[in-house]
Amino acid sequence: MRTVAVIPARYESSRLRGKPLADICGRPMIWWVHHQIAKSQKIAAVYVATDHEEIRRACEEYGIAAIMTFSGHRSSTERIYEAAKSIPADVYVCVNGDEPLIEPGIVERVIPKEGEPFFASNLMTRIRRPVEAVDDTNIKVVTDREGNALFMSRSPIPHPKARVDYDYYKHLGVLAYSMEALRFFAETPKGPVEAIEDINELRFIENGRKLKMIPVEAHTLSVDTPKDLEFVRAVIGEKLKRGEITL
Repeated sequence: MRTVAVIPARYESSRLRGKPLADICGRPMIWWVHHQIAKSQKIAAVYVATDHEEIRRACEEYGIAAIMTFSGHRSSTERIYEAAKSIPADVYVCVNGDEPLIEPGIVERVIPKEGEPFFASNLMTRIRRPVEAVDDTNIKVVTDREGNALFMSRSPIPHPKARVDYDYYKHLGVLAYSMEALRFFAETPKGPVEAIEDINELRFIENGRKLKMIPVEAHTLSVDTPKDLEFVRAVIGEKLKRGEITL
């Protein structure tokens, strides 16, 4: 089973323009994401799928394989599908280009086992701070008894009316797709709930397709704001000082 990783890297982020190129301790953010994923022994190759020449040049400078994709894609999943059509593989792992703290062992958890039925999967992690539950940049998720996604929302779900001893979970920007799943997403119109919540994965849920949610203990952060970027710089800076990571 051949597994490849594709990092979607869009330049025109609504909250932090050009963030794949944001400097983190002397390297662009996209380098850190690629650097982490490339440590995995279970991923055969890592590509960046971008829509901007400046990002492509940065990848070239650091020896990162980059694929130019259509600038008008409405989602990262569509961008991955375009790239995947030129990359032979059985499983396509998506790691968002704003996850510089992601650990390779965490990424590997989303890869299906050899021979098991597979459509698409997504990592989720327990929310540890109350503020994360009400932050609409964190996508909350509830699952059925078999671990398949029932619903995702930017609002805190489920609502604790009858019980309060409950752990909230948020999805991580680490997913795995079969080519069938990517094709389904690209060829299926956006549904009404997806249009309201602006969550790509709802396209599978609204159409009755299984999205396996895999719980992990992860200490990562999606960089969406300048404050997030400063936090990540501090974390990586400390790891460099302690010799835990090297450039």
